[in-house]
Amino acid sequence: MFNLSFQDIHLAAQADNKENAIRQVADALTTAGYTSEGYIKGILERETQSSTYLGNGIAIPHGTHATRDFVVTTGVTVMQFPNGIAWDDNQTAYIVIGIAAKSDEHLNLLHQLIPIISDENRASQMAKAASVDELYRLLMHSQPPYLLDTSTITLDIDVHDLTTLQAMNIGRLQQANAVNAEFIADILTRPPIHLGQGIWLSDSSQGNLRNVVAIARPKIPFIVDEQPMSLLLTIACTDNQLDKLLNQLGTLLQHGKGERLLHAPDSAAVIALLTTDISQETDVLTADFILPNEHGLHTRPSALLVNTIKQFSSQITITQLDGSGIPIDGRKLMQVAGLGVKQGERIRFTAIGSDANDALTAIEDLINKNLGEKLG
Repeated sequence: MFNLSFQDIHLAAQADNKENAIRQVADALTTAGYTSEGYIKGILERETQSSTYLGNGIAIPHGTHATRDFVVTTGVTVMQFPNGIAWDDNQTAYIVIGIAAKSDEHLNLLHQLIPIISDENRASQMAKAASVDELYRLLMHSQPPYLLDTSTITLDIDVHDLTTLQAMNIGRLQQANAVNAEFIADILTRPPIHLGQGIWLSDSSQGNLRNVVAIARPKIPFIVDEQPMSLLLTIACTDNQLDKLLNQLGTLLQHGKGERLLHAPDSAAVIALLTTDISQETDVLTADFILPNEHGLHTRPSALLVNTIKQFSSQITITQLDGSGIPIDGRKLMQVAGLGVKQGERIRFTAIGSDANDALTAIEDLINKNLGEKLG
């Protein structure tokens, strides 16, 4: 997580307008030693290029590439405006997070912030926090409801027995600090449940420490209890946060579409099938691209991409193939910018709807034009 000290948090600030609020944030960055005086010019210029308002009452003003020389060291400052600041049309910011970054570090920082600022309830609590301790806790103590990403999935393994397959999933759960020895001992003594269509589920009521889903898929299915073992899910569960995912899996099987998990080309496709509604659609179009932009998918190109996507009625998700593999909503700027995609990394667009093909064509054209930026 990004570094944040109590001294970087400022409660009950007041400002008459957005520029005044931004100047206060810039002054705080300079006072903290993160920037020198000239950084304010970059922050104000960035705001004219594209709004840094992310939603849920949160804005993240930061400088341009041209003003990086004014950054002394990477850091953030958090200012709370309880009365709100009119940021743009129909937008009110209550929490303003000023970012100083010497390179593309702000993309990593924004990626860490996304689970926090995407939580409407948490954002509302931050706006009303009465103490620095409370605001710090809301910002820094965040954990997703469950873990399912490329680190917990192993596909097309050359194994031919259940014990080895279980061991691989257990290893993934151990790496995620999701289970203890009690879980392992119990799960190895009980056979997994065949859900149908070659998909099996293994879990335990003992030794669960964290919500994590591990998936292993053998390269060639083998037989267990006269049924094909084509994919094994092993889950650690401490509450009901996995219900939606398990319901999604059940719906897939109910509609006879479990084979989609068995033929998914990569971890990102498996995650998309289990976490988004696209699994029930018959016509799903995808397109993979390599991001050409030197400074990554930062706020300005992200805004241009989101505006392009919003021109179409199709549902469009974006997946960072070289990252977690978790799809995000292409219409939400804070999620797109928060992916933290860097130059040369792969991104996948998945489109569903009557104009899906046109949408992907427009996205391809935009990426071929470097998302409105000059290279080099």
